[in-house]
Amino acid sequence: MIESVNNSLIKEYAKLDEKKYRYQMGLFIVEGEHLVEEARKRGLIEKIFATEDYPDATLVSNNVMKKLSHLTTPPKVLAVVRMMEERKINGNILLLDDIQDPGNLGTIIRSAVAFGIDTIVLSPDTVDIYNNKVIRSSEGMLFHINFIKDDLASFIDTIKDRYQILSTDVRTGKNIKNLHLDKPYALIMGNEGRGVKEELISKSNDKIYLPMQDNCESLNVAIATSIILYELYDRD
Repeated sequence: MIESVNNSLIKEYAKLDEKKYRYQMGLFIVEGEHLVEEARKRGLIEKIFATEDYPDATLVSNNVMKKLSHLTTPPKVLAVVRMMEERKINGNILLLDDIQDPGNLGTIIRSAVAFGIDTIVLSPDTVDIYNNKVIRSSEGMLFHINFIKDDLASFIDTIKDRYQILSTDVRTGKNIKNLHLDKPYALIMGNEGRGVKEELISKSNDKIYLPMQDNCESLNVAIATSIILYELYDRD
């Protein structure tokens, strides 16, 4: 059992709270049995720590678990996990233009998995997918989707011949119910405050909007993304 918070391994893993150390080490932390088992299914576990008997876990004291955990009430088990590698794109794409809120990104990830997105492309300024709040709010779904980080304008240029590029635009967009898809799609969703950049909108084949009551100007980006993905799901 590891009982001291000054243990060299624990001190090293505690640094994973900071983004720069996560990427230096290629590791991040997931907390709770559900997330640990989702990471295990992907074969990404580096080390498991638990305060009671748990398969393949190193036992630690409650104080050590508190040192590693982000939660007010630390879990009984957490794992240090290797970051996921990018893979070849094989389906519909969601492009996220500078999403800032971790809860929004986690919710978007869950909806993307639910409604048939193969790959999420994150702009350089989008919140880190390995942020602990993103991980928790994704409910483990981040292990079920491909992630790429890239400049969105450049990325769109590489796929525009093979994908129908969609962006949201409440001013000049068409009702999503009237949209016809004749090839795989790449949907661009924008920042919480300003929406999709004009540069990216100009690269889209179709601009769409969600019809809603006049007294509601906009929706939270996670909610809007979820509704749009549902509308596009399995559409011919």
